[in-house]
Amino acid sequence: MSSLSWHEYSSKDELDHQLADFIAEQLSTAIAARGQAGIAVSGGRTPAGMFKALRVKELDWSKVVITLADERWVAPDHADSNERLTRENLLQDKAAKATFISQVSSVATAHEGQKEIEARLAALPSPLDVLILGMGDDGHTASLFPNAAELEAACVSDALCAAVIPPAAPHQRITLTLPTLAKARSVIVHITGDSKKALLQAALLEQKPATELFPIRRVLDKCNGLKQVFWAT
Repeated sequence: MSSLSWHEYSSKDELDHQLADFIAEQLSTAIAARGQAGIAVSGGRTPAGMFKALRVKELDWSKVVITLADERWVAPDHADSNERLTRENLLQDKAAKATFISQVSSVATAHEGQKEIEARLAALPSPLDVLILGMGDDGHTASLFPNAAELEAACVSDALCAAVIPPAAPHQRITLTLPTLAKARSVIVHITGDSKKALLQAALLEQKPATELFPIRRVLDKCNGLKQVFWAT
């Protein structure tokens, strides 16, 4: 695995602003080099403050395409929707000019909707310029869950996304596949708290067959771009 840089901060607020600065710089560099920028963000509680700091940054947001690393198969106005969190916290102020690619549709199941989402994601700049990953207490990232029936297929698929039913977590999911995630030019693991730090450090040290590693480790092992951890207590 190529090197992984750590950035540690004493407060979540400092982390949010430093990470927002870094992402804005990465997006601006991509726009200057290629005329557009693609970013995949993660949901959950952790990124909301960073989103609010990022959305006021001065860059050509009209040339930024945003999607999610994964999405729960719920309506976009559902309390558990990553799209809702992204629209409310990131796609405001200057960032309202960005293009957003939704990963949910009106069909009943994620498996039924996968092909439609795949077609939408074809508009995403490839490879992604920036990928922001979270990590669960079980070592999952995006919606690549340990012991999910679809995990191994999603780790080798040529498709951009896969449908996943988590073994324990609620809601069916759509997730970017491991090969899609691994192509990103810049990969950021965004976590907070001592337990997440300890889990990630343990995952990075494991000596096991690939199929037995935590999904976060499997993704990082395959990434060839810039890899960084942004962490705060």
